Amino acid sequence: MSEIVNVVELFGKNVFNETVMREYLPKGVFKKLKKTIEDGAELDPSIADAVAHAMKDWAIDRGATHYTHWFQPLTGVTAEKHDSFISAPDSEGKVIMEFSGKELIKGEPDASSFPSGGLRATFEARGYTVWDCTSPAFLREDTLGVTLCIPTAFCSYTGEALDQKTPLLRSMQAIDAQSLRILRLFGNTTAKRVVPSVGPEQEYFLVDREKYLQRKDLIYAGRTLFGARPPKGQEMEDHYFGAIRERIGGYMKEVNQELWKLGVTSKTQHNEAAPAQHELAPIYDQVNLAVDHNQMVMETLKKVAGRHGMTCLLHEKPFAGVNGSGKHNNWSLVSDDGINLLNPGETPHENIQFLLVLGCIMKAVDQYADLLRESASDAGNDHRLGADEAPPAIISIFVGEQLEDVIDQLCSTGEATHSKTGGKLMTGIATLPDLDKDATDRNRTSPFAFTGNKFEFRMVGSSDSVAPPNVVLNTIVAEAFKEAADQLEQAEDFDSAVHDMIKSLLAAHRRIIFNGNGYSDAWVKEAEARKLPNIRSMVDAIPALTTEKAIKLYETFGVFTRAELMSRAEIEYDAYGKVINIEARTMIDMAGKQIIPAVIKYTTQLAGSINAVKAACPDGLADISAQTQLLKETSALLAKMKEALSALEELTAKCGAIQDACTRAHGYHDQVVPAMEALRAPADRLEMIVDKELWPFPSYGDLIFEV
Repeated sequence: MSEIVNVVELFGKNVFNETVMREYLPKGVFKKLKKTIEDGAELDPSIADAVAHAMKDWAIDRGATHYTHWFQPLTGVTAEKHDSFISAPDSEGKVIMEFSGKELIKGEPDASSFPSGGLRATFEARGYTVWDCTSPAFLREDTLGVTLCIPTAFCSYTGEALDQKTPLLRSMQAIDAQSLRILRLFGNTTAKRVVPSVGPEQEYFLVDREKYLQRKDLIYAGRTLFGARPPKGQEMEDHYFGAIRERIGGYMKEVNQELWKLGVTSKTQHNEAAPAQHELAPIYDQVNLAVDHNQMVMETLKKVAGRHGMTCLLHEKPFAGVNGSGKHNNWSLVSDDGINLLNPGETPHENIQFLLVLGCIMKAVDQYADLLRESASDAGNDHRLGADEAPPAIISIFVGEQLEDVIDQLCSTGEATHSKTGGKLMTGIATLPDLDKDATDRNRTSPFAFTGNKFEFRMVGSSDSVAPPNVVLNTIVAEAFKEAADQLEQAEDFDSAVHDMIKSLLAAHRRIIFNGNGYSDAWVKEAEARKLPNIRSMVDAIPALTTEKAIKLYETFGVFTRAELMSRAEIEYDAYGKVINIEARTMIDMAGKQIIPAVIKYTTQLAGSINAVKAACPDGLADISAQTQLLKETSALLAKMKEALSALEELTAKCGAIQDACTRAHGYHDQVVPAMEALRAPADRLEMIVDKELWPFPSYGDLIFEV
């Protein structure tokens, strides 16, 4: 029998939230800090010491000995440097626990040790972490003890953003300012802020720790580089939403408790489509918190897995031929007076504000499809996007039957007179009630789908930060809002002007709407006819960052400078090359040191068997055709594998010697990746022939069904 968990008492226990601030801060300081947080303003330096003192006292009361500025550099993971609260001992040898406002607000990690894309030279070390007071400090409990974690932005000595948080905060300012202009046009004078609301769903795999440690590819690359498909995968669709096994249930329970303590609203948990795959989803929160919380989710998933003898895999495609993992980014715009700008209401054809917002979003997505695609790009996601399990690499918008009908009316007649209703879903069972039916079904193949009062951007990879896609969404929609507001604020007849603008926006950008099957070959052809971009890989997506169109967009709203965009492109090219290089070298190591020796041992045993049978039956009457055929087949595959291994070794060394990051990334994509596939093919066939006892590492079946 499991112990009773009091979620109400547990939730936010380790967060420096409003309740804690009321208790530890003087009333005047609390009011100033709360106003700072609510208004998104700069922290008043006069209260910094008082806040730091209160934060220290609270943390120490909870057992903390150290603090850290917790930030998100461009490495794909979070970073931290721990300092204790102790000061230098006094004359009596006693220490005082200290933490100043200066230490709270600003830290100084080594900026040259993090990716900067050329913004910082190796010898230029200084960088700054700056407290983001809109994201509350929290306590992390682990084997290190209790640590006070302070969410921060990370910038270079010369002010360039070197992290995920800084551009996100900048984009939030942009969308806030332009959204308020739209609300003011429609007579809203009460709203003071508009904040993107985001709920990122997190998919992940769990495998047994002991089996994980026997797979060098999982250790080094986060995914299997070799592996034959098991007899059963996800064909029976029995894992999805299936009963959660006890071992997994115990893990999920601890994950939830850890997250609730951190103020993360872990809400939904279930088995996903593939064996050993699961999902965790929180309640929506403002985008800055949602991004921070998702980092906490990923860290917690990995940390807790180790306590249960498992390893959490966040890679987008840990197993070939098995459903990969993504992270659906549910995005909407909500004002501080409770208005969701993406809520169509019961009669969307009459909701002029919503239709304008919809038209602007359609325009933004259509014009900057390449940027959205790039924001979801990483080497792992290349294996997933467009693979009949995730959205295609082509950006389109699903709006559903109801909104598509409204758009059709406006585009064809200039007026929308009605909205389709959902009606009733008749169960046909006397004991069950008839159900209200939504006016629109959902479309799981769409990369950017409208789902009632939000858009679900389904391309994001499971291991990625959700900051980049939200930076793009915030900024491109801010531009569309700005252009609309610039025109409408000057209009003599607002009603007529906004009506004409909506018609114009919908007609001009209608090509981005697609409600059909995004997995079909027909859509690929249709998208090409519509001139929609089909960007198939990360290396093909990266150039979107540095187009003059993108630079102008980001510089207009102060989100990125030209130099910051150039640096990020350089970082991404370099990261892609490093990922593929690690994968290739891992394959070389596994093939040369594990697989080939195992196959040689197997063929030697076969040859010994053949010779033994021949010796036992010198008259030649014994049938050794099966052994002989196996030996021939195995030897042929072994020779093919050795040839592919030599080719991969040569190409990896060749591409690794290329100095330019972009050229090197393309070399790895165009030459090394196909060579890796060529090496894998005979190895996976050999796995189906060689004795399981001789195969050097656990199979797919062992990994995904024995956890």
